[in-house]
Amino acid sequence: MSDSRLMQRPEKAAPSAPVDGGPEPARPVAELKQQLVDCIRMLEQSDIIDYNGHASIRLEGGRMLINVGSCQRSRLTVADICTIDMDGNVLEGNGKPPLEFHLHAGIYRARPDVEAVVHAHPKWSTYLTMVGESYKPVYAQGSLVWPMPVLDSPNSINNRKMADRLAYTLGDRPAAMMKSHGAVTVGKDIVEAFVLANYLEENAHRQYMALQIGKPYALTEEEVALCREKLWTASLFKRTWDHFRAKLA
Repeated sequence: MSDSRLMQRPEKAAPSAPVDGGPEPARPVAELKQQLVDCIRMLEQSDIIDYNGHASIRLEGGRMLINVGSCQRSRLTVADICTIDMDGNVLEGNGKPPLEFHLHAGIYRARPDVEAVVHAHPKWSTYLTMVGESYKPVYAQGSLVWPMPVLDSPNSINNRKMADRLAYTLGDRPAAMMKSHGAVTVGKDIVEAFVLANYLEENAHRQYMALQIGKPYALTEEEVALCREKLWTASLFKRTWDHFRAKLA
């Protein structure tokens, strides 16, 4: 089967919505490491990742911050964050990156606009891909990642070929699902990537539960456009982040 048949991309893949405000000044690496720790711990508390899953932040010079593969996500600290290059070589840190570091590197190569990546194995959205049920915008915030491309392969993204396939499937979208595997979200920073992961999984959960009763209502394209206009803002993303961040205290 050719690669073109193994990748599903939405017919009308609208570009990612714009964000309010201009670019923020670069944050110190120590602050970025703590943000990454908070992101992964919040994802674990939200049952979006467990003993697997990883997130990264792009650095200058072809580098990234990423959690080490052997870390305990529920008790993560900055000591569990390493700096690697796009080939997975450890430049700083006390452990090796996840085998799927290729996933992050492939997206960063293909998407110069992306500064952060989250990859998880969330159950509700994965249930949809297990049975070939397409992701529908049934929840306002969840519409921000619709239409949803799907990588038609359950294989691990542990080599450059698979990473390039995923990046192609993702295209210019903020999220993609992988059949019987998981999901990936991207953003201009780790806050955006984290929030979109939560929106995606909450939408999938509501869609799944509604399917047990009947056919869920899906927002129209016009309604989705209104949601993007009102909900895709840095201030609302920060409010969502702060909601989950407060639970870590």
